[in-house]
Amino acid sequence: MRNRLTYMLFAAFVFLGSSNINSQNPVVGDFKPSSLNQPGKEYPQVNSEGRVRVQISAPEAKMVQLDIGAVKYDLVKDAQGVWTGESAPQDEGFHYYQLNIDGASVPDPNSLYFYGAGRWGSGIEIPAGDEEFYAMKNVPHGQVRELIYFSESTQSMRRCFVYTPPQYDKNTEKRYPVLYLQHGGGEDETGWSNQGRVNLIMDNLIAEGKAKEFIIVMDNGNWHMPERTRPAPNDTTKQEEKPKAWPPEGWADGFMKTMLEDIIPMIDANFRTLADQDHRAMAGLSMGGMETRIITLANPDVFSYVGIFSGGSISPDDVDKAPGFKENVKLVFVSYGSRELENPRSGLWGDPVENTKALNEAGMNTHFYVSPLTAHEWQSWRRGFYQFAPRLFQ
Repeated sequence: MRNRLTYMLFAAFVFLGSSNINSQNPVVGDFKPSSLNQPGKEYPQVNSEGRVRVQISAPEAKMVQLDIGAVKYDLVKDAQGVWTGESAPQDEGFHYYQLNIDGASVPDPNSLYFYGAGRWGSGIEIPAGDEEFYAMKNVPHGQVRELIYFSESTQSMRRCFVYTPPQYDKNTEKRYPVLYLQHGGGEDETGWSNQGRVNLIMDNLIAEGKAKEFIIVMDNGNWHMPERTRPAPNDTTKQEEKPKAWPPEGWADGFMKTMLEDIIPMIDANFRTLADQDHRAMAGLSMGGMETRIITLANPDVFSYVGIFSGGSISPDDVDKAPGFKENVKLVFVSYGSRELENPRSGLWGDPVENTKALNEAGMNTHFYVSPLTAHEWQSWRRGFYQFAPRLFQ
């Protein structure tokens, strides 16, 4: 049955300034160690307001700051050279952060590390009212398997992670649909399982009977700008201009080739998949959503389900230029955090709300979801995936 296009545009925008609570308000003192601390570490801590408190010993430092949410907060040093301080309240969910010590940005030695912003760094979890859907529970759990392989298209060794459902190794006769799920820019193939907790979301959905079992493949979709000719030191001619369009034309071609020629055939050869278009989906967040958009529009004979989280949208004009897309694709799912929708970036390739609505009116099965009170961050994408997964392979 065709899903109805749903709009969940919350009255959340009135809350947009809430993270900048008056600094004169007293800080609630109920700080507790973060769930993402290294074993035995007391800091960082989080309180009921969502403030993050950090502490580090740096007796010789002249200045130490907590850098989180694109804001730096000064820490205060005590007589023993221990620096302590806290942030303003943060949105619910996972956040990257780092410490700035005398101008050098470094990970917090007390936290677990996550790959984001092109580096391994610190992460913290702000407890959320809806965190049950990605909590680790006493239910049957699937596996996240590391798979190392040689790519003919890139002539290099590569790595991906593959989630298999809880019953995969018990029922060896069963074959499964596959979702190819991409990370965002500056992240890698570890993101969806480490930061996104996608395996726990799937385990919980399956245990509750809310989603069908399927395999998830998480590969590295990072790309680099092509090298441009640079003038010699004494050459007064202009350097070749940067491309005006963003992203530049053809930027996803390399990963599309790897996906089609290496990743999909490898997964079909090594896992018990239902290796056809009806049972294959692609989705991604931010840059991964942009890759999903390009790859699925160009290959509607390969994928049946499309998910774009904070990564643009698909317009009727896109569909008109992609023969077979409207006829073959069973679902176009688009989601954003509510705070993102006021950002012009969300309008890449047109207004995502209007584009998705127009596709629905043209007869396609679409769904638009808005995560309340979140921005371009993992809580938006966790919630988006939680809404997307039950709609796959139905």
